[in-house]
Amino acid sequence: MQQAIIGLDVGSTTVKAVVVDPETKGIVWSDYQRHHTKQAECVLDFMVRIGQLLAELGCGDVRAFITGSGAKPLEGPLGAKFVQEVNSVTLAVETLHPDAGSVVELGGQDAKIIIFKENKQTGDKSAIASMNDKCASGTGATIDKCMIKVGMPSEETLNLHFDDAHLHHVAAKCGVFAETDIVNLVKTGIPSDEIMCSLADAIVMQNLSVLTRGNTLRHKVLLLGGPNTFLPFLQECWRKRIPETWDERGYDYPKDVPIEELIPVPENAALYAAYGAVMYGMHEPASVGVYEGLDGLRRYITEGRKERLGESAGPPLARDELELEQFLGAYHVPMFVEPELVSKTVRVVIGLDGGSTSSKAVLLSEEGEVLMKAYTLSKGNPIQDSKELLGELRGRMRAKGIELDVLGFGATGYAADVLEECVCADVNIVETVAHMMSATHYFGDVDVICDIGGQDIKVLFMENGDIKTFKLSNQCSAGNGMLLQAMADQFGLPVTEYAENAFQADLAPKFSYGCAVFLDTDRVNFQKEGFSKEELLAGLAQVLPKNVWQYVVGVPRMAALGRKFVLQGGTQYN
Repeated sequence: MQQAIIGLDVGSTTVKAVVVDPETKGIVWSDYQRHHTKQAECVLDFMVRIGQLLAELGCGDVRAFITGSGAKPLEGPLGAKFVQEVNSVTLAVETLHPDAGSVVELGGQDAKIIIFKENKQTGDKSAIASMNDKCASGTGATIDKCMIKVGMPSEETLNLHFDDAHLHHVAAKCGVFAETDIVNLVKTGIPSDEIMCSLADAIVMQNLSVLTRGNTLRHKVLLLGGPNTFLPFLQECWRKRIPETWDERGYDYPKDVPIEELIPVPENAALYAAYGAVMYGMHEPASVGVYEGLDGLRRYITEGRKERLGESAGPPLARDELELEQFLGAYHVPMFVEPELVSKTVRVVIGLDGGSTSSKAVLLSEEGEVLMKAYTLSKGNPIQDSKELLGELRGRMRAKGIELDVLGFGATGYAADVLEECVCADVNIVETVAHMMSATHYFGDVDVICDIGGQDIKVLFMENGDIKTFKLSNQCSAGNGMLLQAMADQFGLPVTEYAENAFQADLAPKFSYGCAVFLDTDRVNFQKEGFSKEELLAGLAQVLPKNVWQYVVGVPRMAALGRKFVLQGGTQYN
């Protein structure tokens, strides 16, 4: 191979790369990796390995073309030429599948539909393209977040098949509404496979009805992008719903052709944008996109990025180590130590909180002392979660040689109604009352109780030891724990390490407070600009209190609320 052309697709969640022999147009090397917000570093890793592959070629023999939502800042450091991603996908399809009638590509943070129409007089083809890159609805990001909510491991999702026998309503018009519907299905005990199939159906129907902009997909329809490549249940849903749409609209298609040929997932379906960038480059002069080596990219990562971002970014969470130490010292959460028990039989009351994203259980003595506690992230079935928690508590007590004499059982949380029936709870307590009783028990006369849960935010305003009024947000995930958990998961972090990473940032991007979808859009834009994982987490941590107190509570002056605040919930604990 005398020359080579590199195609890079730097997306919102992944980086894809191909090396193409311009003589044969064949791919000689490719890779696909999640970048966990380190887009430039991931590209550097790719380019180092590509350099080893092309060691015999000089820089003048290698050209690079780059596309994707995060490509623009890396164009200069690499010497690459930027290509708009819809154009890239279109060129790849026209090269590899000239007989294609339509394309449906789902990315991490956007969705594209391209419909090819032929001029019957001239035979020329034109492409009608539509793209959703402003909202996460109907994209891989929504699927990722909902996988977390239902507690389905990724390897199980990769083997899930579409079944429309038991579908449930999921609103896919907005990613946040979809997540809210998913949580409601989880808390009512709907099996996780039914929920994921319902989500797939909602995503497919949303894109077919909205993103097509009134046009009808033409066969054959190529399914491209990571979600369409790796999720069989999503592929099968497309293959069921697209022909139904054709039948409804009277579109004539060859019914004797196998559906896998009418609506295929082609080889390298996740790499089409990167390959299309190369095809674009092959029509450019030889002087365009000449690869300049790794020095510029390394300099951008170590120096240029921070210099450029520092002008528009805000301060970090802590100015220096001293301020951080003072903060951690003042707000350190005491470690729970189980009390020593001498009796062989202990009389206890069980408290169980079946939340939207996690379940918690405690054993209380007759005097109200916490004897033992347990916590688990939801696995998609509140009944099973509760059985595991109660089994864990009993097992730990028996390991100490202690049997339990249960005097009572109280349930609260999203799944309280289900738990009341299946475990015969003595009381089903409204969450706000449960929060109030625990706060006043431990802290006496408080002014405000703020709980940030997995899917809601509750703020109670107290007067004389009782609830005067309260604010509740459970229809939008702006500022709640699920937003943080999903963000941490996208960055490859357990949520328990969120604060530790956020405190490492030297600067923080300025998120706009409000809707979680807009926050996620901000995140994607900040990633494009080159902010690191730690900086993004810090910026999000700075804006979430604004979401709680200005967006949910609507009180700009917190001093007017009182002086004694009790912060509850796993989000604020972590």
